[in-house]
Amino acid sequence: MKATVPMTALLVSLALAGCIQQPTPKVMPGPVMSVAEAKRYALDQRKNDVLRELATCESGGHGEAEQPIVGGRGAYIGRFQFMPRTVISYVQQMDGRTLSLTEAKDLAHDYDQAKELAKYMIFEQGRVNDWPLCARKIGLRAQVEEIKSQE
Repeated sequence: MKATVPMTALLVSLALAGCIQQPTPKVMPGPVMSVAEAKRYALDQRKNDVLRELATCESGGHGEAEQPIVGGRGAYIGRFQFMPRTVISYVQQMDGRTLSLTEAKDLAHDYDQAKELAKYMIFEQGRVNDWPLCARKIGLRAQVEEIKSQE
């Protein structure tokens, strides 16, 4: 009989140990940004908003990014209404590539690539007056100055 008491106590101990919840380790939700990374991300999003506003103004607020947008009797193309020679010149300055006229037109019609070019022109080269009417209409200079003051 004495052998069953320690066995019973052991079984009760094991049963109770299984019922006690162990603390679960804390798991961080995905990658965490540093303050500097979060600030850069927010500024980049603000730049993208300004560029979207400029593109909407320049293109008349219509047309999908995939549809060719042509203005000024064919002189200006894409949502940012670039002249092909402007695209060729600034792409050369930006990353050293030499584009053909066809490649320049294709780039101007591709919103993402044209946005990166406009971002370079405006925020790196200070070319806010290359879109005179819409720059005034959306207050481009003031928006750029505000963003640059936060960098």
